[in-house]
Amino acid sequence: MNLLLWSLALLGAILAAHWGADQLSVPLQKLRKQWGLSEAAGAAFVALATASPEIGTNTASALKGLSDIGLGNLLGSNIISIPAIVTVAYFANKSRQNNSSDTGRDPSPLPERHLLRVKREALTIQALPYLAVIAIAALLTLPPQWQGLQPIDGYIMLGVYGIYLAQAIFRKREEQQNVNWSAQQIWIATAGVLSLSIGAYLTVTATEQIVSILGISQLIGGLFITATLSIAPEVFATWSVARSGQVTAATTSVIADNTATMSLALVPLALVATPIDDMPMFLTNFGFVALFAAFYAGFVYWGDDQGQYSFGRWEVAGLIGLYLIYVAVIFLFVL
Repeated sequence: MNLLLWSLALLGAILAAHWGADQLSVPLQKLRKQWGLSEAAGAAFVALATASPEIGTNTASALKGLSDIGLGNLLGSNIISIPAIVTVAYFANKSRQNNSSDTGRDPSPLPERHLLRVKREALTIQALPYLAVIAIAALLTLPPQWQGLQPIDGYIMLGVYGIYLAQAIFRKREEQQNVNWSAQQIWIATAGVLSLSIGAYLTVTATEQIVSILGISQLIGGLFITATLSIAPEVFATWSVARSGQVTAATTSVIADNTATMSLALVPLALVATPIDDMPMFLTNFGFVALFAAFYAGFVYWGDDQGQYSFGRWEVAGLIGLYLIYVAVIFLFVL
């Protein structure tokens, strides 16, 4: 009974955190239009809101002395998010095209249907900078002389994210638009911040209780419980965005989100000097974070380079298969 209650509490806490993040996304989207940011650059900007639940969770875990939950949530969400979001976007786009075909409004030739065509800017503005952020994080945490997270690492990653955000904003611009701001939107955004903070704190508390009941480590709880549930709201949002025809936005937002998570969500853990107690587990997960990022970048590059597509059924199947390999490696060889 206690497990069920805490599981429901965890789900409610995550939903509250994501509701709060959603209230921040509208003001940030308005700023994107006001500043004339491109679709991919806008994804980087809006990711400040979409990644805030992970950042908030890691801040709460650091304050409560439960950094392993935050570390597991950070790595786990960066692993499961890419196959989950791309798969949902693929099937949402397929559903949209099927509906268009049924109503006689689908102009695409039959061989091109059901394919995700991601704009080339997603590679240079999102995917490659994400790989660079992963490499810097590895350099700061993996070498024996620098192993673990120290306060200086947090300041460095904060600066790294600032550089990433700046290049995303200024490399490609669009025409600026006039937008209106209302007092109601400001109050709703304030309520969103409060909901986000409470949800993040309760997420860590519920995860702590669940892993205690199950008798598993906090790192595993963060990797497979908190991280898996934390991307659920993003999955629903991706379905809606892809169904509207915004394929690039639907499939690049996950990379922007992961970049913010890999950099900004490391900061609170670094500021409390988080050690890495299980290096094989950490190294394996970090390796798969980099592997998923490389697969994503490769699919976007080769698809655009050949004038074809970024994600078809085999690319989606490949990402799902890679995740199954990851789970097998963790449970058969690492634990």
